Amino acid sequence: MSAIRVQVQAEDFDISAEIGRLTRGQSDIGAVVAFAGVCRSEQGQLTAIELEHYPGMAEDEIGRIAAGASQRWPLAGLTIIHRFGRIVPGENIVLVVAASSHRQAAFEAADFLMDFLKTRAPFWKKEHRANDTSNSWVSARGEDDESISRWGSD
Repeated sequence: MSAIRVQVQAEDFDISAEIGRLTRGQSDIGAVVAFAGVCRSEQGQLTAIELEHYPGMAEDEIGRIAAGASQRWPLAGLTIIHRFGRIVPGENIVLVVAASSHRQAAFEAADFLMDFLKTRAPFWKKEHRANDTSNSWVSARGEDDESISRWGSD
């Protein structure tokens, strides 16, 4: 059973510090895969995104997703940090760090986690556009649902 750390926060995170926190004192880790999702500007059209969530509910669901990954792969540890609030282009949104003895488990677990975070984590995203007239809540995308189908019935 791997150690799982789930954090939902407004503050930014330090990727190197989070990897260090996860791997410190563990001698059997042979692979660490980190994925950081960053807010993009969409060629200058997007000035910010705003993420909302229900405190407690988001952490619980992310914890369930992480537990599913931990049951599928032999992981030494997982860290998942998801930000909320107003995030501007270039800032971090989400971090997934998966550690294992071998790279395949770490890669697959990180990929699985991002697919399920994208579709199942209870966050609502509003885009703030440069023209300031089309700020809108973002709907779920069909291709995101298709991505999780490759993992079976989780």
